Amino acid sequence: MRTTERLVLRPFRESDLDPWAALNADPDVTQYLGPPLTRAESDRIAAAVNASYEQNGYGFLAVERRADGAFLGAAGLSREQWYPDDLEIGWRLAREYWGHGYATEAAASWLDHGFTTLGLPRVIAVTDTPNVRSIAVMRRLGMTFDHEAVLTEDGVPFDATIYSLKPEAWRR
Repeated sequence: MRTTERLVLRPFRESDLDPWAALNADPDVTQYLGPPLTRAESDRIAAAVNASYEQNGYGFLAVERRADGAFLGAAGLSREQWYPDDLEIGWRLAREYWGHGYATEAAASWLDHGFTTLGLPRVIAVTDTPNVRSIAVMRRLGMTFDHEAVLTEDGVPFDATIYSLKPEAWRR
C-alpha cells in the first residue's frame, strides 16, 4: 500500500469490484483500451493485479481518495507483452474523476517507487496515439516522447505512442 497527499494506492477489495466493473464497462473510459469489459473480465483483472502485487511488489492497484474512501480507479506499474524488459506506468480512472490530477498524483507515486525502491533503469508509458489526455499526463510526469509503433493487443493492431522516463530525469 502507498499513500499520497490525496490518495491511497492499495490492492483491490471486494467492495471495489462493482465500481471497477462499471468503470471498465464505460465506453468513454475504454475508448483507447479496447471494447468495454464484462464483470467477469473486470473481476479477473482485479484478482490478477492483487496476485502480481503480492508476488512482485508492484502492480496496477486500486486508487482510493483519502478524504472519503471513494474508489477512483487503478494505477500502477505492470509488465506488458509488447515491451517485456520495461515496466509500464498506467492509470484508469472512472470518468467522473478525470481532470482533478488524480492520475498524475498516483502515477508519480508509482514512479517514485519504481526508481527509488525497485531501482528501475527506466519506465515507459504506452497509449493509443490519439489519446491526448494520457499523453498530457505523461508530459506532466516529466516523461518524454520515446517512439511510435504499431502494437497488437488481443489480435487487434493499434497505433501507439510510447513515452519514457529515466531516474536521472525523475530526480530533476
